[in-house]
Amino acid sequence: MGNKSVLSDTIAAVSTPVGIGGIAVIRISGPNAVEYAGHVLTNWQPDDNASSARPSTRFCRISDLDDVVVTLFKAPHSFTGEDVVEISCHGSLHIQNELLRHLIEAGCRTALAGEFTSRAFLNGKMDLSEAEAVADLIASQSEAEKNLALRQMRGGLSSELQSLRDQLLHFTSLIELELDFADHEDIEFANRGELDALARTIEQHLKRLTDSFAAGNAIRNGIAVAIVGVPNAGKSTLLNALLGNDRAIVSEIQGTTRDTIEDTLFLNGLRFRLIDTAGIRSTDDQLEQMGVERSRQAIETAHIVVEVVDAANPQSVPLSLQEDQYHIIANNKSDLVKNIPAQPQDSTLQSKCSSVVISAKNNEIAPLREKLTEIGQLLTAVSDTTISNARHYEALIRALSAIQNVRKGLEDELSGELLSLDLQDCLTALGEITGQITSQEVLNSIFSKFCIGK
Repeated sequence: MGNKSVLSDTIAAVSTPVGIGGIAVIRISGPNAVEYAGHVLTNWQPDDNASSARPSTRFCRISDLDDVVVTLFKAPHSFTGEDVVEISCHGSLHIQNELLRHLIEAGCRTALAGEFTSRAFLNGKMDLSEAEAVADLIASQSEAEKNLALRQMRGGLSSELQSLRDQLLHFTSLIELELDFADHEDIEFANRGELDALARTIEQHLKRLTDSFAAGNAIRNGIAVAIVGVPNAGKSTLLNALLGNDRAIVSEIQGTTRDTIEDTLFLNGLRFRLIDTAGIRSTDDQLEQMGVERSRQAIETAHIVVEVVDAANPQSVPLSLQEDQYHIIANNKSDLVKNIPAQPQDSTLQSKCSSVVISAKNNEIAPLREKLTEIGQLLTAVSDTTISNARHYEALIRALSAIQNVRKGLEDELSGELLSLDLQDCLTALGEITGQITSQEVLNSIFSKFCIGK
């Protein structure tokens, strides 16, 4: 996939999810899409005089199989940039399979995973980062994930990276010109002061982009919330209350939870990964020790640590949190203890430590849900250029290192030849994100993760 030679054939696939539904959509793309669709449809007469920029839709029939709705997108005004025909049929698996078989007999080839989006990339309809955003949009599970994918698919990141590359290319060409006149040592086409100013500006842009990965990653993979505390503080009861079902076993016996239990919670368009941990205490039980160790590992990787404290018998667990972690003290069992005193910690979000009063047993957990939402919105504040893709992040780290080397080289008054190498490294890293510079192996890896029909 990804080789332009394959664009001479026409592909087809079912683009709706596998299974029975009200309708199914079979997508055809390629130079012979109209012709091959005509072999299957008994009464289709596409209007070649219609404006090619607007899709045309017809009600058609497939003899002895189904009545369908057919939409034609003329090249280059389609998702792939080729002629595209979409046939909407009834969702019977038999109808889907038979229609696809007829199209293959007419001359179509079964599309590979991600091949429609791959063709859109190869035909210049989108760059590689925008194509990857298509997959993120399909896989999105929350409103925040959907919004972030839409921003990236609409080219905010691509525009910024292209602007940076254009400026770098200008200075790189000037330095390359200097190298062509290496025999004339007094010739300097690239002003070193202007190049240093540009390098500083680009470094700031790249630093902002790499810093945004924390928010993007939290949206993409969910905000990790570790529920911790001493045994019998009510951690598992709280997990069940948040989820609205009995996900974890609740027992008076200490050490019931031996391993971490994970589940997903959606609040105000955000996805939270709740991790119920084993009670943290000293114990000689080897299995319980393993559970405590996993609890500590969950704490280390969590964005938010919810410490459940039994208000009737308040005991804290020793926590050593990072500067970027949020700490919520959930004073539990308010149904048993009235007038629970506030914790001595500063409750402002600026200190990243806050306190709420709840009763997990009675499902009185609204204050905690509100606090989780409040912190979640802080953790996932995004812009049009927020980074959520690990491949993009890795390339940006390399680009940042390269531009920092350029600045160091200017400070050390290195030759234009050495400066050019670092500039090229930065250009290459940025080009890998958008697909201006990439390998067939990378393309195959990216598009193979797409579903069939997209």
